Amino acid sequence: MTIRTTTLIKHALAVAIAAALPLIAGAAEAPMPWMNRALSADQRATLVLKEMTQEEKLQWVYGYFGSDFAPKKTIKIAAALPSSAGYIPGVARLGLPELFETDAGLGVASQASANPRERTSLPSGLATAATWNPRLAYQGGAMIGAEARASGFNVMLAGGVNLMRDPRNGRNFEYAGEDPLLSGIMVGQAVKGIQSNHLISTVKHYALNSQETGRNELDARIGDVAARTSDLLAMQLVIEQGDPGSVMCAYNRVNGPYACENAWLLNEVLKQDWGFKGYVMSDWGAVHSTVASANNGLDQQSGSEFDKSPYFAGALEEAVKTGSVAQSRFDNMVYRILYAMFDKGVVDHPVKPDGAIDFAAHGLISRTDAEESMVLLKNDGQVLPLRKDVKTIAVIGGYADQGVLSGGGSSQVYPIGGSAVKGLLPASWPGPVVYHPSAPVKEIAALAPGAKVVFDSGADPARAAQLAATADAVIVFGTHWIGEANDALDLSLPDKQDELIAAVAAANPRTVVVLETSGPVLMPWLGKTAAVLQAWYPGTRGGEAIARVLFGEVNPSGHLPATFPASLSQLPRPVLDGDPAKPQMQFKVDYHEGAAVGYKWFDLKKHKPLFPFGHGLSYTRFAYSALAGGYKDGQLQVRFKVSNTGKVAGKDVAQLYVSPLGTRWEAPKRLAGWDKVDLQPGETREVTLTVEPRMLAVLHGPSKTWRIAKGKYTLLLAQDAGGTGESSITVDLPARKLDLHGKAVSSTGKR
Repeated sequence: MTIRTTTLIKHALAVAIAAALPLIAGAAEAPMPWMNRALSADQRATLVLKEMTQEEKLQWVYGYFGSDFAPKKTIKIAAALPSSAGYIPGVARLGLPELFETDAGLGVASQASANPRERTSLPSGLATAATWNPRLAYQGGAMIGAEARASGFNVMLAGGVNLMRDPRNGRNFEYAGEDPLLSGIMVGQAVKGIQSNHLISTVKHYALNSQETGRNELDARIGDVAARTSDLLAMQLVIEQGDPGSVMCAYNRVNGPYACENAWLLNEVLKQDWGFKGYVMSDWGAVHSTVASANNGLDQQSGSEFDKSPYFAGALEEAVKTGSVAQSRFDNMVYRILYAMFDKGVVDHPVKPDGAIDFAAHGLISRTDAEESMVLLKNDGQVLPLRKDVKTIAVIGGYADQGVLSGGGSSQVYPIGGSAVKGLLPASWPGPVVYHPSAPVKEIAALAPGAKVVFDSGADPARAAQLAATADAVIVFGTHWIGEANDALDLSLPDKQDELIAAVAAANPRTVVVLETSGPVLMPWLGKTAAVLQAWYPGTRGGEAIARVLFGEVNPSGHLPATFPASLSQLPRPVLDGDPAKPQMQFKVDYHEGAAVGYKWFDLKKHKPLFPFGHGLSYTRFAYSALAGGYKDGQLQVRFKVSNTGKVAGKDVAQLYVSPLGTRWEAPKRLAGWDKVDLQPGETREVTLTVEPRMLAVLHGPSKTWRIAKGKYTLLLAQDAGGTGESSITVDLPARKLDLHGKAVSSTGKR
C-alpha cells in the first residue's frame, strides 16, 4: 500500500468519523466559550483553535471534491453533497460545522453528474457588470446565495474579477470587464449580497488568470506597480466592498512562482498590505507543493483529487513535525478558516439542504438583471423598439425557438427541466452546452399577439433571406458558446453566422441582430444591419428579457463593461500566447500594456474601436449640464445635472473620466466614478459623485503609497469612453499622499 493511499484512507476515516460523530450526552452543558456570539470572530477563532488536536487542525486545510467524478478520484466522500465542488469535514465535538462548497458566481452550479441540481441562473457576470447598477449586483448575489443556503451549501466559489486583458478569454463571461473600478465595485456588491445569507464567498482567480490557453503552464509577467493599479486593484476593491471570507488563488504563475505558492501575492500584497483576515484556498488542481505553498500563504488545498499529490495531508503533517512549516504558521492557516466561519455566520447559522426556493421570485430577479444588462449597440432609423401592431416577424437562428445560451465550465447552472436544446457538442467538459428554456420566439409572439411570427433555423442562409425579404420585422440571433478551459480562436461568430446575418440583412435592411455571446465579437455585417442588441448570456428568463427590450417594455440601459475591438490587430497581443495543442509547454505572457487595460490601451494607441467602453444607446435621449467640481472634506466631489430630453422614461449611466494635465499616467484617462439615473421624460436630476481618490493618484512602489500630484485635472462627463455627450471642466487638486486603501496619510506616514 502506497503512502499516498494510506494518507487518503486516514483522511477518509477522519471525514467519516467527523460526519457521523454525535454530540455525546451532556456535551450541551460543556463550556464552549467560542460559541458566545458577543465575542469577536477573532476571539472565537482563537479560543476554539486552542482546543483542537493536531489531527483536527489537519482536517480544515485539506478539501475533497464533492462530485464522484475527478481525474484521480479514489475515495468517495459520503458526507459531501452530490455533484458539488468541495467538502471539508467539521469538528462536531467543538460545534464546528462542515464546509459544503458550490460553484459559482451565476448561481448554484453542478459538477459532472447525470442528475444535476436545477437552480436559477443569473445572466453572465459580464452582463451584470453591463448594468452599471451595484444595487442589482447585490440583489443577484443575495438571490444565488439564498439558493446556495437552501441547497445545503455554506461556501460559494463566486466573486470572479479577473480583468479582460484579452476578449478571447474563455472565462470572460464569468468576470466583470476591463476596468478595475467598475469590476471591483460590481463584484464587491455581488459578494456582499451572497454573504448576506451567512455564507462564505470567495474572490477569484488571484491573480492574472487572463486566459485559459495554458492556464496551468503560463507565467504572467507584469511589474509590481502595473499589477497593483490594474488586476490587483480590482481584487482589492472587491475585498474592501464585499469583505469575502476567502480568496481563491489561480492556476498560473505570476512573475515566476505559481500563484498558490507566491509569497509576493499571498503574504505581502494580500495579507500584509491589504490586511486580509480570511483564508486563501487553492483552485482545483492549482497546488504544486507542500512547504512552499504553506509558507508562502496558501491556507487550504481544495479539491485535492485534482492535484498531483495530497500536499496538505500527511506531507503537511510531516512538514510541521520537522519544522519545515512552523507550528505557528500551521495554526494560522487553521485560524484564518475558523475566523471566516465565525465572521460570516457559518457557525451560528448552520445550513440545511432541501430548503424552500421561490423560483418565481428568483426568476424575476434574474430577468430584471438581464433586462438592465442589455446594450443597444446600434439603432439606425429607430427601428427599435418594435411596434406591437407589426404584421409579420421573422426570427432567425440561435435556437431562438427553444431557449437562450449559457456559458460552460464549472459555473454552469442547470435549468429546471434541463437544457432546452439537446445533443449539442461538446457533451462533456467544459460542456455540455446548455440553453435555458426561455424561448425568445415564444415571448416575442406573446408581446405581438396579432403578428405572424415565423422561425427559421438559419441553416440555409438563402432560405432565411427569402423569409426575411417578406417580413415586416426581422430578428437574427447570433450566438457564440465558450467555456472554462478554452479560449475563443478569434472573435468571429462561429458556424458561418456572419454569412447568415449578411445574407438576411441584404434581403431586409431593417434587420435587427441579437447577440448571445461571452463578450466582444467582430461584426463584418454591422454597416448592413439596422440595429444590434448585445444580450450576453442572459440567464434563466433571458428570452423574456430580450423580447421586453425589443418591444420597448423595457428601455435598454446597459453600457459596455469592455471595449469591442474593430480587429484583432488592435489588441496588445493579436496572437494569443500558448499552444492549445501542447498544453504541457510552459511559456511566458508579457503583459507589456501594464495597467493600460481595455479602453486605456485604445486611448494610448489611438485605436478606434468598433464600440468603446461604456457605450450604450437608449430609446430616449439624455443631456448633461452644470458640471462643477471641488474639494470637500478632503475629497473631490463632482456635481452635474442629467436631463431626459426624450419622450419615454429611461436610465442613463453618466460616466466621469479624469485626465491629468501635468502628470503622466498609464493612459490618457481613467474612469473615476459613475451614477445610473432613472428619469421620466422631461425630468432633470442633480447628481453628486465622490471620486475614488486612488483614481486620481499614481502608486509609488517603494513606499507603497498613492500620490496625487498637485496640478490641473480635466473632468470629463460622458456616456462612454469615446466621449459621447461629453462635458468637461478643469479643476486644481492639491498634493496628497494616500495609503494603499486610499486613506490620507500625514507627512509622517501616519493615517
